[in-house]
Amino acid sequence: MDSTRPALRLFVLHHAGGSHLLYRHWPARLPGTWDVRLLDAPGHGFLLDEPQITDAGRLADFLLRRVEHELNVPYALFGHSMGALLAYEMTRLAVERGLPLPVWVGLSARPAPQSADPPRELSDDELRARLRRLGGMPEGVIDDSGLWDRFYPVIRGDLRLVANWRPAADAAPLPVALSAFAGREDHSAAPALMAGWQEHCEHYLGLRAFDGGHFYFQDDPGPLLRHIERDAATALDAAGAAHSP
Repeated sequence: MDSTRPALRLFVLHHAGGSHLLYRHWPARLPGTWDVRLLDAPGHGFLLDEPQITDAGRLADFLLRRVEHELNVPYALFGHSMGALLAYEMTRLAVERGLPLPVWVGLSARPAPQSADPPRELSDDELRARLRRLGGMPEGVIDDSGLWDRFYPVIRGDLRLVANWRPAADAAPLPVALSAFAGREDHSAAPALMAGWQEHCEHYLGLRAFDGGHFYFQDDPGPLLRHIERDAATALDAAGAAHSP
């Protein structure tokens, strides 16, 4: 990016146990007029040495404060899995605090609150098996005892955050444009469960379903990125029209 004002600033929020690394190629594959920022939660990625935050509200507050000075241009949020509920919470906090709102929010692979199954604590073996099935972990972490011991507490903390998250009972639908994204073979966040996000926003742009499981975009993010580009551009155009004289 040069000093030119970006057409859109897109913040990308990662999944439980992950970091910006899975999304590191996205900025080069999205429009050159966008400023794409890959955020890490404390205890992850570039913030690996910072204390982990295992409460969704506190983590959303941390992330929003971290980027608040960058909300001076049209911006959007995209979150995958744990990142989806953080994108929701960050938007809710922005509404509550009177901050500029995102022109678009994309929520991927996290069921709407009313559709989520009650959580169950997994044993160590069950957790390893589930992570293998879902994908999205750096290669070797699950089977390398040293790496597993390092990342296990972080993964557990993230899963605890997801399991304990509940939106505020009196939360109004978000006054933003929102799209939902799902893998057709994702049993934890199937398209039917993702469609429930329509009830939590005022401007629902629809559900986008893709072949694949929980990390349906891991091998080829192209189809997802094209939908992100189209939906965000649609919302950006609508926001511009609404503010035209």
